[in-house]
Amino acid sequence: MTRFIDRQKAISLRKQGKTYGEIKRELQIPKSTLSEWLSKFPLSQKQLKLLEKSVRRNKDLAVEKIRLTKRKKREARLKEIYIAQKKNLLPLSKKELEIAGLFLYWGEGQKSARSQIGINNTDPKVVKFSLYWATKVLKIPQGKIKVYLQLYSDMKVEEEMKFWSKELRLPLTQFAKPYIKTSTREHIDHKGFGHGTCGLLVGNVRLKEKILMSIEAVANHYCSKI
Repeated sequence: MTRFIDRQKAISLRKQGKTYGEIKRELQIPKSTLSEWLSKFPLSQKQLKLLEKSVRRNKDLAVEKIRLTKRKKREARLKEIYIAQKKNLLPLSKKELEIAGLFLYWGEGQKSARSQIGINNTDPKVVKFSLYWATKVLKIPQGKIKVYLQLYSDMKVEEEMKFWSKELRLPLTQFAKPYIKTSTREHIDHKGFGHGTCGLLVGNVRLKEKILMSIEAVANHYCSKI
């Protein structure tokens, strides 16, 4: 709990325009930890200009500019990698898509229920890919898929339902009543993507068996080689 409180304090100070050095001195937290916590919270150009006016903070300003330069270089490097990998990997064949979906289901899919095929995740892109895999590869009619949401008590239910409906391009008539957790998002450290957990569910015993046995076949083939 103490670490969670420190992280929230660090983020709050960062949003106020504090430098890594100032936050480190105030909270007595190593810069390596702050780098992990605050990587998504760079200072704005306006905040950097305010730093320039303070002689006492010039040393911290130099550090912040170095961090900003490194961030820009990293973003440029990642963009180059993205373009190269997009050219190298895409488009996927039908078989490759099927295998990608199987591995996704292996990690995130519902295994216990005998007749239900289900995948849950907080990342909209993971859920959208799951829907694509289910409808385009497994040939499950889109109208047969039910959507289940898990939300926190301090979230606006109707807004979140509309968000997922728009993302998935599925009507609200295919949404079940959301499960609302009694806890609030303010008391958790990991907030996912900010829209709760979304699950896709459809009942099909034979298809569920095919998915699980396909995963088992792949696992047995490659695990036996270790």
